[in-house]
Amino acid sequence: MSDRRQKRIDSMFARDRLMAGVTLLALWITLGYVYFAVSMSVEDPAVRIALTIGAMGVVVFNTASVTAMVRHYKEDKDHIYGLDIHHLDENRIRKAALDDSEEEEALA
Repeated sequence: MSDRRQKRIDSMFARDRLMAGVTLLALWITLGYVYFAVSMSVEDPAVRIALTIGAMGVVVFNTASVTAMVRHYKEDKDHIYGLDIHHLDENRIRKAALDDSEEEEALA
């Protein structure tokens, strides 16, 4: 595999990993805010316990799923991002060819 292609794959993986982390952090912040805003108005301890268990479940399962997704992408990034790069390059070539043909028609 060419060095340039590997750098593109690594760059795409790093960007996806960063966005997964940012999204997960946004989930934690949002869920924490909602949890504390709602729990302040709840007086029944049973409801507060159910709210706590539900919030913890959402945080744990979403964190686990995002972590598993990033791990899978890391293990198979050459295949996953290699396909993306292949299709991106094909689309770029087709667009350039289309732009060239439109330019030729305008000149004619």
